[in-house]
Amino acid sequence: MHDWLTPQWPAPARVKTCVTTRSGGVSLAPYDSCNLGEHVGDQPAAVLKNRQRLVSLLGCKPAWLQQVHGVAVVEANPQVVPEADASWASKPGIACAVMTADCLPVLFCNRAGTRVAAAHAGWRGLANGVLEATLDSLAVPADQVLVWLGPAIGPQAFEVGGEVRDAFLAQHARAAEAFMPSVNPGKFLADIYQLARIRLSARGVEAVYGGDFCTVNDPRFFSYRRAAQTGRFASLIWLVN
Repeated sequence: MHDWLTPQWPAPARVKTCVTTRSGGVSLAPYDSCNLGEHVGDQPAAVLKNRQRLVSLLGCKPAWLQQVHGVAVVEANPQVVPEADASWASKPGIACAVMTADCLPVLFCNRAGTRVAAAHAGWRGLANGVLEATLDSLAVPADQVLVWLGPAIGPQAFEVGGEVRDAFLAQHARAAEAFMPSVNPGKFLADIYQLARIRLSARGVEAVYGGDFCTVNDPRFFSYRRAAQTGRFASLIWLVN
């Protein structure tokens, strides 16, 4: 059994989504059980079986990425694993997929239901513009875009240094709203969801949903901050005919 999530947002009927959790796989501790990341030290055979199970349950072909905390956006292609942090698709059955364990997964679609995209946004990618680059890949006006913010580290758990705050404030003055002083001197608690909304709003995108999870405090999800040796869950979006 598994407790995977189906995002609740007003996406067109052709747009399908899924967020996996820790459950429903075969990996052993500390990757138990549905680890989908090949790069975290898990047994390759277990990761492969978990990915095969994902395909059989969802009926789509995930296009995996080699994520590097950058801003590159590629067309989703299940045959290759490019170095990129976002992908888009317009062909049915090909899923844009990002893997996370505290970073922010962001799913996009247009209101016409003809193009979807997914982005992996850690704070570096977010600050450098991965969401804006993904928006550009949709090639539609901002008011035609729907966005869903997936499970990420919550605002009570994400302690960062002043350099992170400075990086965001240098681009958007409103970003100050997303940082609260921590009990530790010189540190701040950052709201990655609010930072994403501010940046999307600056581009005219207001139809933003989700953003009410905390991977650190919710045991359903892998969390790197909770346990450095851990797996990765996936957020996927694809089109059907």
